[in-house]
Amino acid sequence: MRAARGVTAAVFLIVIGQQAVAADLAQAGSVPQAGASVTEAPSPWQIRLRGLGVVTEDSGYVKAVLGSDLSYSNTGTPELDISYFFTDNIAAELILGTTYANIGGQGAIGGLGKIGKVWMLPPTLTLQYYVTSFGAFKPYVGAGVNYTIFYNQDVGSADALKVRNTFGAALQVGFDYMVDQHWGVNFDVKKLFLKPDFDVTVDGAKLTGKAALDPWLIGAGVTYRF
Repeated sequence: MRAARGVTAAVFLIVIGQQAVAADLAQAGSVPQAGASVTEAPSPWQIRLRGLGVVTEDSGYVKAVLGSDLSYSNTGTPELDISYFFTDNIAAELILGTTYANIGGQGAIGGLGKIGKVWMLPPTLTLQYYVTSFGAFKPYVGAGVNYTIFYNQDVGSADALKVRNTFGAALQVGFDYMVDQHWGVNFDVKKLFLKPDFDVTVDGAKLTGKAALDPWLIGAGVTYRF
């Protein structure tokens, strides 16, 4: 019996010793060694600051005026974008910026010249897909929705002008080239399908129409991944 108890005690001590050694090895393996590099997981948040060219389509009409057409000025403006990455490939981007458009008459209403000027705030939300198999070069495509707010509406040859806020679809293609883990350069092209209705009064006559702006937004700038 004494011998059996001795053998049992010895086996117990051996097992305990092995478990302690295994725990020490696991703990040592989890501690980074001196000089070893640690790869930090990127933040899901990203911002971009772009210079943006807004190129509109010259199209539209005034109802009840046969042969009427409209034109709009092209402009440039800064743009701030905020992105959130759900995965390495899927992100949502909110596009913020504001610009203006001069509205002019063409065709049958060409004699009106500059009808008015409106400022536009077109926040746009897109869902994007990134291709991540090209290293620092990260192309993407996106699609989403736009809601454009028209404000500070001034008249030219018209007596009164009211362009109505409206929803529109948005398509997007672009790429980032990441210089390091945080900084990169960006090129981006968006197409907004934007056709707001408007009310206009000319020489006392109250008319309605549709302004087919449908702008291209062409931008380049800097990307920062937190």
